[in-house]
Amino acid sequence: MFNNSGKSVLVTGSSQGIGHAIARLFQDSGADVLYHGRRDGERPSGVESSRYLAQDFLEEGCPEKVIQQAFETFPALDTLIANAGSYFDQPFLELDRASWDRTIRLNLEANMIICQEFARRLVDLGRRGSITIISSTNAFQAERDSVAYDVSKGGLKMLTRSLAVSLADYGIRVNAVAPGLIETPMTRSTLVGKAEIVREYERSIPMGRIGKPEDCAGACLFLASDFADYITGHTVVVDGGLTVSQIGRMPVE
Repeated sequence: MFNNSGKSVLVTGSSQGIGHAIARLFQDSGADVLYHGRRDGERPSGVESSRYLAQDFLEEGCPEKVIQQAFETFPALDTLIANAGSYFDQPFLELDRASWDRTIRLNLEANMIICQEFARRLVDLGRRGSITIISSTNAFQAERDSVAYDVSKGGLKMLTRSLAVSLADYGIRVNAVAPGLIETPMTRSTLVGKAEIVREYERSIPMGRIGKPEDCAGACLFLASDFADYITGHTVVVDGGLTVSQIGRMPVE
């Protein structure tokens, strides 16, 4: 059903975690995939150097360079998965300007710029395409001492809606995927060796488990496909039901 032969895809932040799972699924479905990470040393095993871009989005002009290099590598590029981002928060009363600026620049500003540069290229080429932005359930449910991250992900949710309106006339669809708690290198420090915390999370999630990166990849594959040709401006939540349940799974006595 999801044969992507002939499709060219750029997945930012795909050296590990959710981005890597997304890139691998597109590749397995037949697409030409361009991976991206901050450094050369982060290139995933089995990925050719010609299909990996090393650029740090916190550096000036980096998003523009990534799109330039991406179209040079794959002139037929038509799909962008804007996944790059990270977490730098501190308790709110200790949150400093540098951490705030770093979060907003990486998670929100860089993603806006890379979407803009990608869309400009497609419009110049007269080519239809799709953008999927990786947001978070933090876009609409706050987390303690996660102010900068919450705000940045909330901005991505509205960026998705606004770009969908602005780019519809050009045949460019824009959607988002909002992962809940997913086991990735970023969240692993919260989970590894902390059995009671893991059990509490699992009790809070109706489906009874913490998500895997692959759980998010399928949603991205669908949103970029012709099956989603009439879907734009929406956020698909991938959280095992976490955000639709008031009290999670009650313990059975």
